[in-house]
Order: sequence, then structure tokens, then C-alpha cells
Amino acid sequence: MRSEPTGLAAEAALFHALSDPSRLLIVRHLSLGEHRVVDLTAHLGLAQSTVSKHLACLKDCGLVTSRPEGRASLWSLTNDAELAEVLATAGRLLALTGIGSEHHYEERHA
Repeated sequence: MRSEPTGLAAEAALFHALSDPSRLLIVRHLSLGEHRVVDLTAHLGLAQSTVSKHLACLKDCGLVTSRPEGRASLWSLTNDAELAEVLATAGRLLALTGIGSEHHYEERHA
């Protein structure tokens, strides 16, 4: 059995990072600008530990970065234009496939 090509593993890791609804919510919120973890928890209604865990996953894939500011860190997207393009393309693909709504998808895969 052949080993998995590095490029394929990197692609899979990228799509895994974008596969969680909470991570997508964080990405979409960071597209508005830099935020501290405490801001993300307040704005998104997620626990601090959840936000931190998801930011670590997104950082491992190179999608977000942080910079220190005082005792906190400000988080931002690393390649916001390209990421916005990926998400827009995903939206168009979902519309074309007819599974653009969660309800419709869940019915087909129940």
C-alpha cells in the first residue's frame, strides 16, 4: 500500500479545518477583522475553551494567526481574500448540487 502524498494530506487537513460549523462561524467572524478570544466568545456564544480549541485547529492549517496585545492575543485570518473565495465557491457549489440548506442535506442523509 502506498503512502498518502503530502499534498493530499494537506488538502484533507484544510477541508477538515473548514468542516466544523463552529470553526466556519469563527472564520466568518474573523473576516470582519481582528478579535480576541474573549470577543469571539461574547459575539458567537461559544465557550472560551471551544473557541481556543477551534483557533488552534485553524492555526495548525495556517488559516489564522495571532499577535500579542497586552495580556491577550488578537486573532486574524492569514489569507482572507483567498479564504473568502473558497467559501463563496463552496456556497455556489452547494447551490448547484441542491444541498445548500442543512435541512435538505439532513433529509437525504438520515
